[in-house]
Amino acid sequence: MKNLKTLVGSCLLVLATACLVFGQAKESSKASLTGSWDCIAHLSGEDDIPFTMTLQQAAEVVTGSVATHDGELEIKSGSFKDGSLELHLESPDAKYVVTGKLDGDQFKGQWSKDPDGMSGDWEGKKTAAAKPSDK
Repeated sequence: MKNLKTLVGSCLLVLATACLVFGQAKESSKASLTGSWDCIAHLSGEDDIPFTMTLQQAAEVVTGSVATHDGELEIKSGSFKDGSLELHLESPDAKYVVTGKLDGDQFKGQWSKDPDGMSGDWEGKKTAAAKPSDK
């Protein structure tokens, strides 16, 4: 009987630990995109264009904005699933699609602009969180 109690107790401990670890991993993946991302869009034969993505993530839904030196666009629709990002943005004269794969804290992917058919690669890295100053 004592061995049965020990076995049941050990099983419950393993299950509780697994639930705790899985819950923390799930929670961290939910918040992994939220924040500011410093990015570069590469243009074939032209200068690279820096841009900043400010993202909020709730499960697979991504919202926020993308800002360049020309201004800021709100994300019309966005998703993040299985490590893949897809964003749709619109200005009065163009539609943009940004896709990418997350590898650690860095994205690499492609962007496109319609109706002119421009496209290229991009990359971005999450901005380090500001540290509280020591005063």
